[in-house]
Amino acid sequence: MRRDKAKHCFAPTQGESYARVGDGVLREKQLVRYAFIKDNQFLFRITTMCRVLRVKPSSYYDWLGRDLSDQQIHRNQCELLVKVAHTQTKQCYGVDRLHAHLRAQGYDISQYMVRSIKEEYGIKCRLHKRFKVTTDSDHNKLVYPNVLDQKFDANRPNEVWVSDITYIWTAEGWLYLAGVKDLYTKELVGYAINKRMTADLVCRALNMAIKNKRPSKGLIVHSDRGSQYCSHAYHKIVKQHQFTGSMSAKGNCFDNAPIESFWGVLKNELVYHQDYKTRFIAINDIIRYIELYYNQTRIQKGLGYKSPRQVWFDYYRQAA
Repeated sequence: MRRDKAKHCFAPTQGESYARVGDGVLREKQLVRYAFIKDNQFLFRITTMCRVLRVKPSSYYDWLGRDLSDQQIHRNQCELLVKVAHTQTKQCYGVDRLHAHLRAQGYDISQYMVRSIKEEYGIKCRLHKRFKVTTDSDHNKLVYPNVLDQKFDANRPNEVWVSDITYIWTAEGWLYLAGVKDLYTKELVGYAINKRMTADLVCRALNMAIKNKRPSKGLIVHSDRGSQYCSHAYHKIVKQHQFTGSMSAKGNCFDNAPIESFWGVLKNELVYHQDYKTRFIAINDIIRYIELYYNQTRIQKGLGYKSPRQVWFDYYRQAA
């Protein structure tokens, strides 16, 4: 009876999983398991961790009593940290960003150590695929001059926004995603998703950005010459808020490189690794990626190893 009660106390509650104690730890070498148990002995019961990690308590205590060098213990801990961080960052961070991610979490680990562990265990980033630009600029609609002219360095949030449309395949057919990106924070400030590529799609993305950020007049809103951006409805929004419209030169995708770059990141880190059965699943997955990962936590080297939202908060905190 007493043994059953103890067993019940150690059992995970509904919704919990023992594997979460150290995601991926169950496949680690024995030394790494021992190091993990030692490192977390004040957070979890040693007996519970031993049972979850399939380690004999006697073997663990035997290891604990050995004369293991501090250097080896540190190495074992770093191996675990790098592997877990690689998974947490969706297998997309190289050495520099992975090192910055770990340092930001308070871990004392060198860039050399991160590189060494990645090379030893063959930890690589997800492969990137090339993507193509599909813009229908063969029309006679009104276009704005190229005010931006590839000057992508903004001095503050809501100074320059760039926008574009991309496509995502699902088993039910195509999805079209319109996005608006701030050049200072690199945040995707507005977006809209639909199964049809219409003027309403880009208007909804721009209106979302306006509602979220409330920019002042004079904001430069740049896009390509796609027919959706040359529509009367889109021009009406730009004029109503006294923004400055700007459009790329015909057939020159480099004039809109920052948003094209975001499409590459989205597809290489998420879309190309999925097989969406329905549009609904794809929409939820994309929104989750944008809101909870890209804008909030994904650090960028060009932002000083900060996330877009961190840059936004830092700017207005200093301005206050």
